[in-house]
Amino acid sequence: MVDTKDLINLETSLSNPFGNFGDDFSAQNVVSIDKKLLIDLHQLSLGPVLSEGPYSVVYEGLYKSVPVAIKIIQPDMSANVSPERKQKFQREVTLLAKVKHDNIVKFIGACMEPSLILVTELMRGGTLQKYLWNTRPHCPDLKFSLSFALGISRAMEYLHANGIIHRDLKPSNLLLTEDKAIIKLADFGLAREEAEAEMTTEAGTYRWMAPEMFSIEPIKIGVKKHYNHKVDVYSFSMILWELLTNSTPFKGRSNIVVAYATATKMRPSTETIPSDIEPLLSSCWAEDPAERPEFEQISDFLENILRNVCASSTSSPNIFELEHSTSKELTNSPAMNCLMDQHVENSKKKNRTSCCCFRSACDNSL
Repeated sequence: MVDTKDLINLETSLSNPFGNFGDDFSAQNVVSIDKKLLIDLHQLSLGPVLSEGPYSVVYEGLYKSVPVAIKIIQPDMSANVSPERKQKFQREVTLLAKVKHDNIVKFIGACMEPSLILVTELMRGGTLQKYLWNTRPHCPDLKFSLSFALGISRAMEYLHANGIIHRDLKPSNLLLTEDKAIIKLADFGLAREEAEAEMTTEAGTYRWMAPEMFSIEPIKIGVKKHYNHKVDVYSFSMILWELLTNSTPFKGRSNIVVAYATATKMRPSTETIPSDIEPLLSSCWAEDPAERPEFEQISDFLENILRNVCASSTSSPNIFELEHSTSKELTNSPAMNCLMDQHVENSKKKNRTSCCCFRSACDNSL
């Protein structure tokens, strides 16, 4: 909780928060944002730093006395905010303002002067990445992991239904509520509306990037090629694997080695993954994007798995209770048909599988 006596006026503090912005730092002349999305800087108060990255610093603060997260874009080495960072900021504000979903962080508003500022709801539970790191060497309870996976899938299902690709789906861009009951997707800086046109390659973070975004041959930075929303499905498969093993994909390998491994069809081991879930992983990280399922199918699959796990447990916390799911017509695809066939086959062996087996497999994956 922010101590109000430690808060400072944001307008005053941003007169020179990161050094000289230069005479050409006129965000209004470069960034175009709907005036309805802008908020009054006078009503923002700055608190302690929550996180800091190469492009921005995120603070805890207050807006109209309500706790918020305040993201401030940093200038680059030239002491000016580069056109690329301004473009990324504009895209993030525009897209985040459009989306409204229980598993996507809530947009509150933005400012363009004296700095580029994005204000969202405050998620006190931190990132999924930090949560997993703090949990090691133990593995989260299976129900817990699956409930998070389902929340992520539902958020992505919503984005894809609205023609938006996230392109940077990873644990550090997933935030938790203070009670760890809800997970929400954040950071839309690389997100974009899906189009037929080619898009920039190697957009995202190497360990979670789909193979079609790499090239084994050297390519120039900024080179574009055609790919679609299925890159997010691949990224999701890496996160699901992390939730089930509490390990980092390709741990200890450099970005170049990770890129080469992914492009040459190498994937993390599924030896300790529960047998009912392994087909989902394999289909989601398929080399051919067309063989990967849609998030609607993934959500449906996870709901069924989670319901079975909860039924196996003697008691289930409220946060794992599922709403009555509506029956969905799944699109036919070779990958999903194979996935579902394997799931049915595994279900027949349920007398040999229990929640304890799942938890044991998870513990052994460390």
